[in-house]
Amino acid sequence: MAPRLGIWCSILLSYEDTGINIQTLVPAGKRSTFPADRKGGTGGVRKAMIYLLSAAAIAIIAVFGFWLYIRATVETVDYAVTKAEGSMEIRDYPALVIAEVARSGGRDAALRAGFSPLAGYIFAKERPGDKIAMTAPVIQTGEADDWQVSFVMPAGSTLDSLPEPVRDGVKLRSLPPRQRAAIRFSGVADDAMFAEKEGALRAWLSAQGIEAGAVTLAYYDDPMTPGFLRRNEVLLDIAP
Repeated sequence: MAPRLGIWCSILLSYEDTGINIQTLVPAGKRSTFPADRKGGTGGVRKAMIYLLSAAAIAIIAVFGFWLYIRATVETVDYAVTKAEGSMEIRDYPALVIAEVARSGGRDAALRAGFSPLAGYIFAKERPGDKIAMTAPVIQTGEADDWQVSFVMPAGSTLDSLPEPVRDGVKLRSLPPRQRAAIRFSGVADDAMFAEKEGALRAWLSAQGIEAGAVTLAYYDDPMTPGFLRRNEVLLDIAP
């Protein structure tokens, strides 16, 4: 949509520069009746509008391009899909190492409170040593007012190879290989949306005679990403 808008703006600018009257390109019954058109004073206004539309199109393309760049450069947790139906999948996850912190409060408040100390750990703001690459997704487990927020460490990380956290509350932990069911969706997810997706995923598993366990929420994008571009997931542990 954004590139198409930029192309049309360029075409219109070309007509202006060549002195072609755009009104003559439109059938008589479809021409504008805007008062300024009848006075012949639309040139400057029209050109200003075209420049504004062009600038908006360029801005949209730049933002989208930056988002694609971030998506392409941030490591995501690897998994193997063993079954898929629409937006739902059953996946095999390898062993992982996570840095986690416990926070209380509502889901969204706990997520925001947990992000800062974890970011401080991987970006070496409060410890010696090198920075650790950011990965996706940020994961959150728990319920009610008791939550654990976690960053997954890059592939190949071990408890021995990672620097020790120095900030109180940040802990490193290994997760064994496991099988999980997942449902993927976009949007600015709130508690109601997460509950709805969890219910749909549990119903899908139940119809197949699969018992589901604890829930994990996964956030693949930062809060500045537009809702329609965000990737959110609800994960449920299942027995292999």
